[in-house]
Amino acid sequence: MNTSVTSNQSTISCAELLVHLLRDTYGVSTLFGIPGVHTVELYRGLEGSDVQHITPRHEQGAGFMADGYARASGKPGVCLIITGPGMTNMATAMGQALADSIPMLVISSVNRRDTLGLGQGRLHELPSQQQMISGVARFSHTLLDANTLPEVLARAFAVFNGARPGPVHIEIPIDLFNAPVNEPASWQAPTLYRAAPDPEGLAEAARLLHAAKQPLVLLGGGCVAAPEAARALVEQLDAPTVTTINAKGLLGRDHPLDLGANAALPAVRELAVNADVILAVGTELGETDYDVVFDGGFHLNGALIRIDLDPEQLVRNQRTTLGLVGDAGRSLERLLAHFPDAMQRNGIERTANALSALNLENDPAFSDFVPLYDTLAEHLPGAILVGDSTAPVYAGNHLVSQPAPRRYFNASTGYGTLGYGLPAALGAQLGRPDLPVVALVGDGGVMFTLAEIATAVEERLPVVIVLWHNAGYEEIRRYMDANGVARLGVDLQAPNFLTLAEGFGCPGVLVESPAELAKALTNHEANGPLLIEINAAAWQTNLIETGDNNEE
Repeated sequence: MNTSVTSNQSTISCAELLVHLLRDTYGVSTLFGIPGVHTVELYRGLEGSDVQHITPRHEQGAGFMADGYARASGKPGVCLIITGPGMTNMATAMGQALADSIPMLVISSVNRRDTLGLGQGRLHELPSQQQMISGVARFSHTLLDANTLPEVLARAFAVFNGARPGPVHIEIPIDLFNAPVNEPASWQAPTLYRAAPDPEGLAEAARLLHAAKQPLVLLGGGCVAAPEAARALVEQLDAPTVTTINAKGLLGRDHPLDLGANAALPAVRELAVNADVILAVGTELGETDYDVVFDGGFHLNGALIRIDLDPEQLVRNQRTTLGLVGDAGRSLERLLAHFPDAMQRNGIERTANALSALNLENDPAFSDFVPLYDTLAEHLPGAILVGDSTAPVYAGNHLVSQPAPRRYFNASTGYGTLGYGLPAALGAQLGRPDLPVVALVGDGGVMFTLAEIATAVEERLPVVIVLWHNAGYEEIRRYMDANGVARLGVDLQAPNFLTLAEGFGCPGVLVESPAELAKALTNHEANGPLLIEINAAAWQTNLIETGDNNEE
């Protein structure tokens, strides 16, 4: 990389250089942030550019929007955040992105270099902002010389493009915003190729898979950029395949070898324990994907082949037989070359038998939500579904099948924060304006970030907000009941959501049946958001009366 500049180059400010590099070198077209007195000079750098600036109503909302934007578009989400409270607000969103390996660039201000760490009671001062945020970032860097900004940004995008992604934090002292730097005539980002797995290791993995009698494939969110290779490989292996929540749609809708994200359910666990060879690619094998019932019942007895960009991940959670460090896409493609002829191992039959045993659509735990997802699929085919931690999402993790990856994600797994669904859906809509987007939220969780309806209205984002109203924290109520703990703090007094939505300028409608939901979706004018509140008790009663809940 050539970072030299010639003597006849003009100078610009550090803030202007930042915008120049983000836009022209790294193709950033959207920023999420709330201006503050410590970041106004960054906004001078935005003047006259065609970079879209989205102003959320809370920094946590900015982070969740950047997360949803990144998941839907495949491009890093970028935030501009104020010193101190802006960063403490941002930390939760960074934690969610870190847990799910989502590329997010957080650029913040920090106090002047000559005051750092002195505890002088400066505005927004923390003892060490960098130390505080490092625990939820791949790395956090304090810029001490404006001329090193290109190198630091290059490091951030190297993480996004060449390593296990996640949030990166760069803080710029406020006395550096106006520091003069040489304007580079041209700064080209380096071309980075992700690591390919070792050929000898791939050959050994292929040998094990060729010899397998009952193979099983586990595909995680690390594979979303390689749907063609993933689908081709599992078909050549003729192997039942678990696609985790973040990998939904990887094989296409209702693929005959796709077990979905059902590894915690008995019939899939039986396949797992009886599999003689297991191939796990781009998945951390974490409990919220494989043991969401939290009983330790997911076991792998066969030879486990793991492929991951992160070598440490190869030895976590399950005992690995063969570990390969490499990009999921390149690994799948190169492993596929070892299987020119399709294997015949009754994979489709084994998958069908397992799904039949699961009988998900008739499971009382999920049956209330089958008509919900059927209605959404009928009226918004191909929509991106973005969820919070709420009952429809817990069911959807098992029920939903998508036509492509990056169209179903939520915060019910991993870090598991509340308030994610609404702002992340707005980010997804900005990242994929060509697709409809649905936010699946509950009456408890949506209160964490309800103010982002204002952002949706302001930006005219046609997100459909489906609000499941069950009068509190239903999941926690069930846990309290199951453990003999008296209900406390879980039965919530809810506001009038339709009135609130109207106050923001967002139309809203209350529905109590799938037919009413269908009518609301049909009448939605795609020039802004729509809030659809579902009265959970009335919905459930209606399904029983009409026989649509599949319960006998």
